[in-house]
Amino acid sequence: MIEPNRNGEVWVFAEQEDGSPHDVALELCGKARQLADRLGVKVGAILAGWKVQELSRQLISQGTDNVYLVEDRQLEHYLTQPYARVLCTLIEKHKPQIVIFGATPLGRDLAPRVASAMRCGLTADCTDLDIADVNDPAAKTTHKNLLLQIRPAFGGNIIATIINPERWPQMATVREGVMPLGTPDMLRQGEVVQEKVEFQKQDFAVKLIQRHREQRQVNLKAARTIVAGGGGVGNKDNFKLIHELAGAVGGAVGASRAAVDGGFIDKDHQVGQTGTTVRPALYVACGISGAIQHRAGMEESAKIVAVNTDPEAPIFSGAHYGIVGDLNQVIPMMIKALKERPKE
Repeated sequence: MIEPNRNGEVWVFAEQEDGSPHDVALELCGKARQLADRLGVKVGAILAGWKVQELSRQLISQGTDNVYLVEDRQLEHYLTQPYARVLCTLIEKHKPQIVIFGATPLGRDLAPRVASAMRCGLTADCTDLDIADVNDPAAKTTHKNLLLQIRPAFGGNIIATIINPERWPQMATVREGVMPLGTPDMLRQGEVVQEKVEFQKQDFAVKLIQRHREQRQVNLKAARTIVAGGGGVGNKDNFKLIHELAGAVGGAVGASRAAVDGGFIDKDHQVGQTGTTVRPALYVACGISGAIQHRAGMEESAKIVAVNTDPEAPIFSGAHYGIVGDLNQVIPMMIKALKERPKE
């Protein structure tokens, strides 16, 4: 455990793969900038890998002041223990007060290992972060400028705010897409700090023999239009209607967890708390009840159209336009209208 350092920086783990930064790393740089400005400190990013220095410019353009660069051929591909060694070594050296990771498969693997080694807390899958003073009636004191780690709990039925007043650094993983990606400022100045980490033999007890990568079938985060189906679609055959409507509007196909669990479509298409968070210009929800877990992943869409047989379905509370009806009848009518639309 590191003693609380009120002047410590706000750090982001700059996840990258094969020399390309993960979107969530850039998203978190902007959020870290906001938190650091509230605290009056700098933003740092840990960038580890091999031949990745050129990524420092992107991190700085998104709000980072200091990029702590660790380049080593042994870090070319991710392995838990060597990367944990990098994080722990630099945390002990520079004593940041906050360290945030993306809640990606890599981040979910790395962050708990680092938190355990540092003997500090870790809040997983946050959907928001903030800074505030917190009263502690039991200790009869007020904790100044703590990190508020905000996340859904109890299956998404409540929103919990978690604090860590004593064991630092304060650490959290943050879901992809919940923080908007800021506009890069390519004129912004920052410093690249070259760091050297001494590894131990046991850090490489696990050897990487082969890598197999499977490309995602859909990039929901980049889609401007998404047509999503839920459990109300009924079956996999009916889900073809969702694909047809998506094709008619030139959009991507999304799904609720109920549709994925029902085997109607692959998990890559899942939108919601346990899927992808999206902000398209148009989101068409078909046969989706609108449980809070799903709405958490799409409620910031510019326009939401909902189709459901139940007029009391929660999805209508957040929709801009609602159609009460059987999607098996409504969707073909929508497709026909789109096809008959005059060409511009």
